[in-house]
Amino acid sequence: MGSIKETAEQFFDACETGKGWDGCQAYCHEGATFLSQTGALEAVDTVEGYTDWMKGIFTPLPDASYEVRSFAIDEARQNVAAYGVFRGTHTGEGGPVPPTGKKVEADYVYVMDFDGDRIRHMTKIWNDGISLQQLGWT
Repeated sequence: MGSIKETAEQFFDACETGKGWDGCQAYCHEGATFLSQTGALEAVDTVEGYTDWMKGIFTPLPDASYEVRSFAIDEARQNVAAYGVFRGTHTGEGGPVPPTGKKVEADYVYVMDFDGDRIRHMTKIWNDGISLQQLGWT
């Protein structure tokens, strides 16, 4: 693999385009851990679980997309922080209610901690309450 920046960018794209663990595992250590202080993700504690959760979000939000706003590399701490905006419209089946036709536009940050050239832990910083409200899910 290349630098942690290249790995983080490739992982970020695979995750945010719904590739699931099959498309993301090459960038991560087996058993890589995950943390997010959100109700929507409280049961998810591995990067594998999170990437599969993201894959699943494309069912209710089939037009989901992302925009990268910033990528910051901290070589001393061996981590990468990626700031993005996630967008989608609830037009597909799935989610807690029938399709609402409502849109979400959510700011979020991934902090990916590396061990060597692979992710060992990821934290997602996201206000899930606002996102769920925008979609009409709460």
